[in-house]
Amino acid sequence: MSTALHPRRVAVTGGAGFIGSHLCARLIERGDEVLCVDNFHTGSRGFIEPLLVHPRFELLRHDITQPLHVECDAVFNLACPASPPQYQRDPVHTLKTSVMGALHVLGLAKRLRAPVLQASTSEVYGDPLTHPQAEGYWGHVNPIGPRACYDEGKRCAETLFMDYRRQHGLDVKIARIFNTYGPHMHFGDGRVVSNFIVQALTGEPLTVYGSGLQTRSLCHVDDTVDGLLQLMAAPDGVTGPINLGNPVEMTMIDIASLVLELTGSKSRLVHQPLPVDDPRQRCPDISLAREQLGWAPKVAVRDGLARTIDWFDRQLRERGMIAGAGATPASPSTR
Repeated sequence: MSTALHPRRVAVTGGAGFIGSHLCARLIERGDEVLCVDNFHTGSRGFIEPLLVHPRFELLRHDITQPLHVECDAVFNLACPASPPQYQRDPVHTLKTSVMGALHVLGLAKRLRAPVLQASTSEVYGDPLTHPQAEGYWGHVNPIGPRACYDEGKRCAETLFMDYRRQHGLDVKIARIFNTYGPHMHFGDGRVVSNFIVQALTGEPLTVYGSGLQTRSLCHVDDTVDGLLQLMAAPDGVTGPINLGNPVEMTMIDIASLVLELTGSKSRLVHQPLPVDDPRQRCPDISLAREQLGWAPKVAVRDGLARTIDWFDRQLRERGMIAGAGATPASPSTR
C-alpha cells in the first residue's frame, strides 16, 4: 500500500487535451518523465508544443480504444472528448473511449501494479435532483439521450475502476471533475466560458440557452490539476470518487455579464432553446476533497476569467479573427 506517489515515469492519456496538456506541463515541472498518449481526436499538438523538446517528455500517438503497451509508474486517464459538440460528433467512439479505454488502462495498471486515476465528470450526476451534488448521490441520467454516450460511458468507467479495485486490489483513484476553464480550451467546443469569451471578443452576440438561470460552477484549470495531483498522491485507501470543482455557483446570465464586463465588449445576449438533457444546476459539494485531500480551489472566478480572456485574445489576434485595439481584458481582482 503506497502512502504517496513520486513516480519516475507517468503516462497521461488524453495528454494533448485541455486539462491533459496542463497536467503534462505540471508533471514535467515537478521532475517526472511524462509519456503523453493522445490520438488527437480533440487534443492539439499546439497545447504541448513547448514540451516536445523537453528530454523528459515523450509523445505517443495512440487511440486507447486499442490496447496500450507501455511502461510507466502511474497512469492518469484523461482520454475522452468532454464537450457536447465534441462527444456527440461520434457518440459510439466516445462510448468506446470511456469503456474500452478504461479497460485498457486498467489492464496496463494491473500488469505494472501501478496506481491509475480516472478523470470522471460531474455529468455522472445528470440533471440532478439534489443540490449541491455530493459523491453519495447516484445521479439522474437519461441512458438513451444524446448526452448518454458521455454520461453513461463515464459512469461505466467508474464501475470498472471500482471492480478492478475490489477484484484485483488495484490502487485506483476517481476524480469527478466539474466545469473547468482556462487556457487551451477549444474555440468552438460549445462550453459556456469559451463560447462567451470568443463571442464577446469578436463582437458577436453571446448565446444563452434557455432562460439563462441554469447554473454552473467554474473551476480554473490550475486548481483542477492541483486536485488531480493531490488525489493521485493520496494514500491507497483514498479511492474516491471525489468531486473536484468550485462550490461558487453562478447562473449563465451571471457568467455572461462578467465576461462582458471583463472584455469591455458591447455584445448583446441572445437566447436559444435549451439543449436536450442540459443540466439545470451544477454545484459540487467538496467536503470530501477538503477532508481527504486538503484541497479547495484557490483561483477566484474573476481572476481566472481575466487570465483566460487574455489567452483567448492573443490566440484570436494570431489567427486574424480580431484586429486593432479591440477589447482590453480588465485587470484581475482579488475579489
